[in-house]
Amino acid sequence: MNSDAVRAFRSRNYRLFFTGQALSLLGTWMQKTAVSWVIYTQTQSKFMLGVSVFATLFPSALFSLLGGVVADRYNRYRVLLLTQVLSMAQAALLTLAVYWKANAVWEILALSAVLGVINAFDVPARQSLVYELVDDKQDVPNAVALNSTMLNLSKLLGPALAGLAIERLGAATCFGLNTLSFVPVVWSLLAMRLPAFVPRPVTKNLLSELVEGFHYVYTTADIRFIISTLGLSGLLVLPFTALMPVYAKDIFGGTATTFGLLDGAIGLGGLIGALYLTSLKPEHSLYKVLATSTFIMGAGLLLFAYTPWVSLALAFLVIGAFGMMTQTTVNVTLVQTLVLPAMRGRVISLYVLVYTTAVPLGSVLVGAASQRVGVQPTVLVEGLLSLGIGLLYLRNLRQPPQARPAIPSTPQPATAEAVT
Repeated sequence: MNSDAVRAFRSRNYRLFFTGQALSLLGTWMQKTAVSWVIYTQTQSKFMLGVSVFATLFPSALFSLLGGVVADRYNRYRVLLLTQVLSMAQAALLTLAVYWKANAVWEILALSAVLGVINAFDVPARQSLVYELVDDKQDVPNAVALNSTMLNLSKLLGPALAGLAIERLGAATCFGLNTLSFVPVVWSLLAMRLPAFVPRPVTKNLLSELVEGFHYVYTTADIRFIISTLGLSGLLVLPFTALMPVYAKDIFGGTATTFGLLDGAIGLGGLIGALYLTSLKPEHSLYKVLATSTFIMGAGLLLFAYTPWVSLALAFLVIGAFGMMTQTTVNVTLVQTLVLPAMRGRVISLYVLVYTTAVPLGSVLVGAASQRVGVQPTVLVEGLLSLGIGLLYLRNLRQPPQARPAIPSTPQPATAEAVT
C-alpha cells in the first residue's frame, strides 16, 4: 500500500488506537449480526428487526447531546476508557443472557438499550479524540478514512465469522467473543502517551452549552447541510441493512451463513469505498464525491431489490455499500475538519443525534413497510429515494467552485455562507 494512504500511522497514539479498535470492531460486528439473527429466528417478525435497531440507536439519540457536552468539558481519553469498559460489561451480560435462556428476546432488547446509552457518550469522545491522537493535523482526513477502512473490514469479516459461529457454536459464542475483543482496545488506550489534560474554563451551564452547539450548527452552512442530508439518508435509505435477515431467510431460502454473506458483501463494498477515500488527493472535491456516491448507492439498491440469484445480489450489495460508506465517511471527514476545535464534541454529538434518531425511526418505518407491501418493493423505493438525495447534492454543487472546500489540509471553521 502507498505510504501516503496510511500517513496517519506516523502518529504512535493513533497506531495504538487503530490496532485496538480494529480487533474490538470485529467482535462488535459479530455481536450485531448475532442480535439480528436471534431476534428474527425467535420472533419471525420483520417489525421486530426494526425494533432491535431502534433499541440500540434511540437511547443514543436521547443522550447524545449530553455526551457531546461531556466530551467538550472533560478528558475525552478517560471518558472513552470508561465507555469501553462498560461496553465490555454489556457484552458479558448479553453472553450470559443468551446462554442461560433459550428465548431471550426482551433481555437482548434491554441490553441493546443499555449499549445505546453507553454509545451516546462513547461516540463523541472517540470521534473527538481522533483529532488529538494525530500529531500532524494534515493527516486528520487520512485518519478518518483509515477509521472507515477499519470499520468496513470488520464489517466484512465479522458477519461472515458470526454466521459460521452461530451455526457451529451457537449465538452465545458471538457475544462471548465480542466481550473478549474489548481487552485489546482497553490495553491500547492504557498504552497511549498523551499530554496532561488541561480542563477548559467552564463559564456556562449545560443547557447554555447545548444551545451554543445548536446555534453554531445552524449558522454554519456547510455543517448544517451535511447533517441535514445525513438525516434524510438515515431515515429513508440506510435502514435497508435491517432487512438482510429477511432476504437471507425468505427471499433466498438460506441460513445464517447466507445472512453473514449478505452482511459481508455490505462490508466489502464499504471497505472498497474506504480504500478509495484514502487515495484521494487533498485538492479533490469531497462534495463531488458525496453526489457521486449517493447515486451509486441508489443504483446498487435498485439492482439488488429484485435479483433472484444470491451471487448476483452480493455483487449489487457491494456496489450499493460502496456508495453508502463513501457518503457517510466523507460526511464525517468534513465535520471533523471544518468544525472549530472547541465545538467538536457538541457538533459530533448533534451529528450522532441526527443519525441515531433517523436510522432507528427509519428501521421501524422500513420494517412496517416491508411487512405491508413486501421487502423487495421497500428496497426498490429506498433506491429511488437515494437517487433523489443525490439530486440535492447536485443542486448544492451549483455553488461557485471557489466557495466549495476540497479536503482541508488543516482544520478550519466552516464559513456561514449559504449552502443551497
